[in-house]
Amino acid sequence: MADKKEYGKVILAAAGPGDPELITAKAVRYLQQADVVLTDRLVSDDILRNYVNPAAEVIYVGKQCRRGNSTPQETINEMIVEYAAQQKLVVRLKGGDVSIFSNILDELETLVANNIPYEIIPGVTAALGASAYAGIPLTARGYSTAVRFLTLYKSDIVTDEYWKDLAATSDTLVFYMSAETVNQVVTKLIHFGVSKDIQIAVAEQATTPLQNIHVCGIYEFLEKYGDKKFLSPSLVIIGRVVALHTQFAWLNSSNSREEYFKTGAFIKAGSANTGTTKKASRA
Repeated sequence: MADKKEYGKVILAAAGPGDPELITAKAVRYLQQADVVLTDRLVSDDILRNYVNPAAEVIYVGKQCRRGNSTPQETINEMIVEYAAQQKLVVRLKGGDVSIFSNILDELETLVANNIPYEIIPGVTAALGASAYAGIPLTARGYSTAVRFLTLYKSDIVTDEYWKDLAATSDTLVFYMSAETVNQVVTKLIHFGVSKDIQIAVAEQATTPLQNIHVCGIYEFLEKYGDKKFLSPSLVIIGRVVALHTQFAWLNSSNSREEYFKTGAFIKAGSANTGTTKKASRA
């Protein structure tokens, strides 16, 4: 009988929403030990420069919805298996939290199917980072007692029946990956009679030095921001809690149009990290 194949270990780790100090100590410890790091687009350069084992191979496997270069999930799954088969410690580094609007299910299924040991390390998801750095508590007495995390990265992902429920709820709504469809979000909520005291905030590049927070009443949004192209990543917060931004904002907007996350170009020649850095190139 053939010997059972032995694998290294895969760590599914969260990098947090942007500010490199919001990564967990446990994720940093594994990055310092890693042989290979497969990193998403929305990971701070400072994390890769300062926390990753200098001898590690760092590979960019980022995704961009509807634009830019994206690494197919199938390719990422294959790379995870390939490097684990070399008995390496592989860190699959994801922006935000590993379990909120990520492709963790595909990767977990791949790991289990191949009997590869793994560990999941949670992190600060974008909703928590953006709301904190905007001074907007997601729940607050007299404003909201619940939060819903949603996405509208394509137009048919939410049914009209559910839009009716969203328009009527007092829950705080947080839309991920919806900067390009935010006008439709607003239009749908207004169509189904959302309350006139509901406000909306769009957080661009939240928790980074280039953060911008745009706030207004939901019925004013299309006139004020309908033609605006928001920088990626942007997060949309809708609810009565958004009104608290005016009172509790502790960080000024940068008013910059510079992009914080440099697509696939996170480590330059001469960086302190002397390991290999490259983009995934497989079709």
